Amino acid sequence: MDKELMVFPLLSGIATVLVTTTFFAPVALLGGWEMLADDGGGYPGYVFGFLFYLAQYTVIFFFNSALVGAALIRLDGGNPTISDGLAIAGKRMGAILGYAVLAATVGVVLNFINERAGFLGRLVAGLVGMGWRLATYLTVPVLVTKDVGPIDAVKESATLLKQTWGEQVVGNFGLGWATAMAAISWGLVSAALIAGTATALPMAVRPAVVISALGFIFLALLSSALKGVYTAALYRYAVTGEEGLFDPEIMDNAFRPKP
Repeated sequence: MDKELMVFPLLSGIATVLVTTTFFAPVALLGGWEMLADDGGGYPGYVFGFLFYLAQYTVIFFFNSALVGAALIRLDGGNPTISDGLAIAGKRMGAILGYAVLAATVGVVLNFINERAGFLGRLVAGLVGMGWRLATYLTVPVLVTKDVGPIDAVKESATLLKQTWGEQVVGNFGLGWATAMAAISWGLVSAALIAGTATALPMAVRPAVVISALGFIFLALLSSALKGVYTAALYRYAVTGEEGLFDPEIMDNAFRPKP
């Protein structure tokens, strides 16, 4: 794993924290929590939610595009830099913003259905949300590699998944499982480390907590980077049939032809 690829999730995390603070700090300072809590804030609440979704999705999609762009360079045998990834994302900023508008609209609509239609609405919103995630799984690589708009990118992503059993995305679940196991293992190590220092060397408890937190941050960055690389490889395989850096058996499991 190129260390440069882990920088993009880090930048994305920092940016999303800044966006969240920018939106919610004024609300807290101005006492707006009551308005948002009162029946979702009504239409002003939905406008607020849309703008928040839009800002967050723009940041997330931008850095995901940078990560996927850099990963595709690596899969093609190149040696990508952070600047390469950011340049790729910057060139597609218009399409990324359009995709963020589309995703924010879907998010607000699903949230409205979830809040207003009771159990059935929550069920429908959950199913539609799952379908949306599957249909858009390869949207970012499409936006990165082709000069198309967000709607066409979503359509192509859905088409690529429908052509095969891409819905399974075995590798993606495998990465999630591996990350979960790593997080549990590190959690046990961290607990033992903190408990041991608390007993033997109380002055070292704070450094032990910091080390534990840094370990979890590293795992989160690694997981995000691996997911971006896998998404890039999956798209490359779907389009060209070339496995790249992945085991052919893994890729075949992720894209099994329909019987």
